[in-house]
Amino acid sequence: MSEYMTKPALNLMLANPRGFCAGVDRAIQIVERALEKYGRPVYVRHEIVHNRFVVESLEAKGAVFVEELDEVPEGVPVIFSAHGVPKAVNAEAGERGLHYLDATCPLVSKVHREAERHERDGRHILFIGHAGHPEVIGTMGQLEPGAITLVETAADARAVNPPMTDKLAFITQTTLSIDDTAVIVEILRERFPHMERPRKEDICYATTNRQEAVKALSANCELILVVGAPNSSNSLRLAEVAQRQGCAAYLVQRAADIDWSWFENISSVGITAGASAPEILVEEVIDAVKARFTVTISHVTTREEAVVFKLPRELVN
Repeated sequence: MSEYMTKPALNLMLANPRGFCAGVDRAIQIVERALEKYGRPVYVRHEIVHNRFVVESLEAKGAVFVEELDEVPEGVPVIFSAHGVPKAVNAEAGERGLHYLDATCPLVSKVHREAERHERDGRHILFIGHAGHPEVIGTMGQLEPGAITLVETAADARAVNPPMTDKLAFITQTTLSIDDTAVIVEILRERFPHMERPRKEDICYATTNRQEAVKALSANCELILVVGAPNSSNSLRLAEVAQRQGCAAYLVQRAADIDWSWFENISSVGITAGASAPEILVEEVIDAVKARFTVTISHVTTREEAVVFKLPRELVN
């Protein structure tokens, strides 16, 4: 666009809260502190969080990402991702004498302990989550086979046939759609009225807060950009929440992913970011929009966050 042409006006609204949650921030710090303490390389099993920019930034500092422990050589530290791992992975690391650090989000660990408690008490567990997601694999891997049944959809909830109905409990993945999960839980509780529920909500505070913020954003915008990765469950849910509010919404990893035809005949655009998306990528998107429009920026704040999780003791000193 020529500098002599007048750029069209655009109202840009930023969701608050957005971006990094305490669990993601902690996981990234664990990798960075481990590199400082032990030197290069530090191995990480799976993406530490679901964001390529974060992963590539850590790779540049000396982190090596692998899919399985058999790719980790002897004598180097290995870190388990924020999503959590099955118990078998910890056992394998112990058998090999690997020095490992667990970056599992404490809120995911809370779900693990909850599942273990139900198993000890003889309950069968219905686990609301998405098949194949690392968090789901890690949580199901805390238990003996047959102790837990995955429920992905409302249709699954209507059809599931647990091996026992008198001693039953449910848990959930931490990054689900609040509205979808509520529908599934309602169906399950109607079918199994004595089913035990979590003592405290399993869907994490960050997922809840970001979905709440995007709903508020949707009420004031014609278009929403969600900064996040396509394999990030919480980012995908944000786009879905906006779309269900009747607002056009697209997931973008970087500014380069924006299709500027989305902006045709649009005067108000919202921006939010998934819990694993760094603020630098939000700023990149804002700068790209500013290059094409005369932008007025406002903020839609629904909640303030001050959650911090402690680092492993060995990395603090």
